[in-house]
Amino acid sequence: MKWNFLESIEQIDVIRNLSHKKPILIFKHSTRCSISTIALHRLDSDWSILNRKVEPFFLDLIANRDISDAIANAFSVAHESPQVLLLRSGECTFESSHLDIQADEIHEALSYKVF
Repeated sequence: MKWNFLESIEQIDVIRNLSHKKPILIFKHSTRCSISTIALHRLDSDWSILNRKVEPFFLDLIANRDISDAIANAFSVAHESPQVLLLRSGECTFESSHLDIQADEIHEALSYKVF
């Protein structure tokens, strides 16, 4: 999987705008958490389910906690770690955290109609 790295608060507006054209997946990863490493490995292993259906962004929580807080505020979600957010039409339409993060559930969420 080829991740785009989320490294500035300014990128949040860019990503929100991009989500009107293509679904965006944000993975919030803690390098200090073994559950986060497992979740990342699962996404990488099952990426073929999501390939070309979403634009993936990776956020290192340890280095960029301020960005994670800004994402929580921008999309009205509680901060979790690890966490995935699916953005469509400028909104968070799906989120999952910890060991509930699974590519097949993200794929299913992509089939839901966005109003």
